[in-house]
Amino acid sequence: MADTTKGIWLSRGMDRNVLVMDVEGTDGRERGEDQDFERKSSLFALTTAECLIVNMWENQVGLYQGANMGLLKTVLDVNLSLFQSGRARAGAAQDKTLLLFVIRDYVGATPLENLQATVQTDLDRIWASLSKPSNLADAKLTDFFDVMFTALPHKILQAREFDAGVDALRTRFVDRADPNYVFQTQYHKRIPIDGLPHYLESVWDQVVQNKDLDLPTQQELLAQFRCDEIAEAAVRPFHTAVQALRKVLDAGNVHPTLGTDMASHRSAALAAFDQAASRYHQGVYSRKRADLVEKLNTALLPSVLAQLKNLHAQLSEHFRTAVLDVIRRSSTYNFGDVVQEQHNAALAQFDETTRSMLLPDTDWSVDEERAQLEAELGKMAQGLRADESKKMAVQLQREVGKKLVDPIELGLSHPSPSMWDDVLRVYNEVTASASTTYLRRARSLNSTTDEDAAGLHALQRGAWRQLLTKVHQQTADAVLSVRLRAYFEERFRYDQEGVPRVWKPTDDMDGAFVSARDATLRLIPLYARIAPTDVTLLEKVEKSEQDPVYVEAVAAGDEEPLDIAASLHVLSELQAAEIGARFRKDADAFYVEAKRSTVTSMSRVPWWMYGVLVVLGWNEMMAVLRSPVYFTLLCMLLAGAYAVWRLNLSGPLLHVASTLAREVQQTVENQLRAYLVPPAASQVPPLRQEQHELQERGTRPVAQ
Repeated sequence: MADTTKGIWLSRGMDRNVLVMDVEGTDGRERGEDQDFERKSSLFALTTAECLIVNMWENQVGLYQGANMGLLKTVLDVNLSLFQSGRARAGAAQDKTLLLFVIRDYVGATPLENLQATVQTDLDRIWASLSKPSNLADAKLTDFFDVMFTALPHKILQAREFDAGVDALRTRFVDRADPNYVFQTQYHKRIPIDGLPHYLESVWDQVVQNKDLDLPTQQELLAQFRCDEIAEAAVRPFHTAVQALRKVLDAGNVHPTLGTDMASHRSAALAAFDQAASRYHQGVYSRKRADLVEKLNTALLPSVLAQLKNLHAQLSEHFRTAVLDVIRRSSTYNFGDVVQEQHNAALAQFDETTRSMLLPDTDWSVDEERAQLEAELGKMAQGLRADESKKMAVQLQREVGKKLVDPIELGLSHPSPSMWDDVLRVYNEVTASASTTYLRRARSLNSTTDEDAAGLHALQRGAWRQLLTKVHQQTADAVLSVRLRAYFEERFRYDQEGVPRVWKPTDDMDGAFVSARDATLRLIPLYARIAPTDVTLLEKVEKSEQDPVYVEAVAAGDEEPLDIAASLHVLSELQAAEIGARFRKDADAFYVEAKRSTVTSMSRVPWWMYGVLVVLGWNEMMAVLRSPVYFTLLCMLLAGAYAVWRLNLSGPLLHVASTLAREVQQTVENQLRAYLVPPAASQVPPLRQEQHELQERGTRPVAQ
């Protein structure tokens, strides 16, 4: 940049689509002490250019004022806060600019690498000292700028080398194959050429309106430097004290005196700053003090947030514990009053704890955290009320199940056309009593009408499922088979007065069997479906299927769908057919057994045999009648026979006698067979021999 340049000049590169911008030198004499335009033009060039060439004399490297590091710091600071911060908040891509430092009048006494390291160190120190926006607090210099270095010999003393250096520098701008080619893609500003005037005008307006570019005086510069040092010294013990506070907060505890301690530590830091910095330029002092206050508040803010987080967790847990403790200890309580009392206590504790944390000179507010705590307590209260409602519903459903067991078992054990009426009548009475109890207990929970409706519906559906479970248990194949067999025996083996029957040849056994069997088979369709004669007993159950609460719960997946019409079918057609077939086999077995006992007692004696017995047994009869011992024995036998006849015990006695005779006969045959069996047969294995004996007896062996 020539010293004669005044203002900002723009020109298109010769035979190239490059726009060259020439601005005034920062150490020019054209404007004298008016350095404001230099700052603005430098910032304008830094913001809009893809590559910014910075001329620097070799003998100025390492000097703060000579190398214009103060200007560079101001320009970088304003560029970061004015342009880069806005792009970061908007989520736009970060623009990178190439800073090409050209070391002028380079004689080679100091290696270029050393000069480069010195300038790079100064840049890093300047970047670290910038007051970065909060959204760019961790940003690095390399995120926005790439730095390159080159050197040009002395134009007068080394004219030929100077021209060669200029030619080498030119290749960076024209030769794409050059490894140091300047116009890389990452430096493009992506501004269409037709929109460039508007873009440059907009940037210039923002630069002109920014007040941070005004040049400070030497007194202000001194004040800035000293105030920064004093502020840094005052912040060190402050940070140490804050770290001690954070240890308590990071452990999850609530610091009881956090507000007082933070105010004390901040006041100590400000007092140390005021004592040493108030002697300097008042404008700078005031500004730096405000910056220090903001910095201290920023350092304290994480402690405040941690305290609020711990306080939120502590108050929420205490609220839950206190409500549950009251519920467990008291049998008569109003849930709404308990919740409201603990809710108010938690908010009062929150207000008391946070009141001292809101330090002056801060814009801190706990309204949002208080609203979050209040919402959390409300949600927790709803959860506790839902838990209590579920516990109450489960308890009532358990009571309903206990009350339904005996009536269902009793009703199904005495089948009749009104069997299901009796069962459903008891079911409706039990559910009505449970619903009344639920509503009475729900009043203490301050539940809404919708919640009561949902709870009642869940209770009724649970009671219906329990009824179905008990019914299915009482109509299982094994249980129902036993009931059908008992029902059949009661009508086939016993008369109308309940006396066991001893079948005689003259009795109508076939008619009794058919009547008992058909009556028993008619019970299977009765058990197969819940079908009361009074259809009104099912109205409540059927209406619940169209209940909007139930429909919404099923649609939301909160409840399993239940088809009332399908649930009324207790036994399927296949199950009913299998149970009927199994019963017929059992009934046939009873009939065959009864028939066998009748055949056994049907021995007919011809009438003439009685005359033969009288003639042939006359002497014996006379001997018995004349002998007191025989006569007494005869009377006893006649009395026993009369008793057997009178009590209808002849059939059972004959059955026992025939069974005993068969066993005796079988025993004798086994003994004779064992005695007379050939020796070869005796070598048959015991299992084979036992199977052989069982086959001879007509009995199928059982696998061991």
